[in-house]
Amino acid sequence: MRIALDAMGSDACPGPDVAGAVLAAREYGDTIVLIGDRDRVQAELARHDTRGLNLEIVHAPEAITMSDSPAIAGKSKRQSSMHTGMNLVKTGDADAFVTAGNTGAALVIATVHTLHRIEHVKRPALSSIINFGYDTVIMLDIGANADSRPEFLEQFAIMGALYAKHALGQENPRVALLSNGEEAGKGSELVRDAAARLSKLPLNFIGNVEPKEVMRGAADVVVTDGFTGNIFIKTAEATLSMMFRLLRDEIKSNVLTMTGGVLAKPAFRRAFHRVDPAEIGGAPLLGVDGVVIVGHGSSDARAVKNAIRQARMAVSGNVIQAIRDGLIQTANPV
Repeated sequence: MRIALDAMGSDACPGPDVAGAVLAAREYGDTIVLIGDRDRVQAELARHDTRGLNLEIVHAPEAITMSDSPAIAGKSKRQSSMHTGMNLVKTGDADAFVTAGNTGAALVIATVHTLHRIEHVKRPALSSIINFGYDTVIMLDIGANADSRPEFLEQFAIMGALYAKHALGQENPRVALLSNGEEAGKGSELVRDAAARLSKLPLNFIGNVEPKEVMRGAADVVVTDGFTGNIFIKTAEATLSMMFRLLRDEIKSNVLTMTGGVLAKPAFRRAFHRVDPAEIGGAPLLGVDGVVIVGHGSSDARAVKNAIRQARMAVSGNVIQAIRDGLIQTANPV
């Protein structure tokens, strides 16, 4: 398998990106194609033991920063590491593309300038794979489509369910709509209309879920519009960060709690490990005609390695063909 990695993606690039590529090449045995400024990438690789590893460099003279406008960068930086990596997927010279770079730019470049949409896809969706200490949940959309329509959410559900089945190994994933109440008929007009559509699909649609049910692992695929999904993800991340920060502050408040904290440290470490986003690494941009995994800009080497693992799972599960077939079947029901 050949995985193209944006070496200029993370906030601290190319250090974490290259280190993650080395970890992935060593653990998985795949060829990792590092895309970016050749001199900078080679200098970073020289800091690692790469003997016996399948690592290649493809030079890209331009890089897209987090402050770049996605629309402008998509047009003006045609030789960027993102354009180059996605074009490798388009031509079949790579099986997947992984980036920890500008999410909006990744969406625009994939959709408009390189891979384009899978046939019948109305709108691509950004997803997030999350773990609140229970089973893995994929949520979409989390920002690509702030204004959605019921038919968009219908396709998000199909694509999310197929990804959960073919990449995450969930044989009959439970699909739910994020809403302000579990009961049928609750939610906005968008949610109610989408629910009517999903109830007619050959999916394991379980109805509405509230945020608390999402965090309890009540669904495997959670569908929402990009505005609501983005707020949910950012609120969940901030809440988890706040809880760990408060816990750390209270443990340090006196000698007694500090002693207890030392004794409980292994349990705290395990709890953090269960919800640590770096253990997931990244999530797919669904609906474009190629595997694209997008990670967080703050990714460290472990997160980059795990984002590459997500790409491997998507490729091994033949997710793109599964989505193509699923949408054709839905567009042309028997």
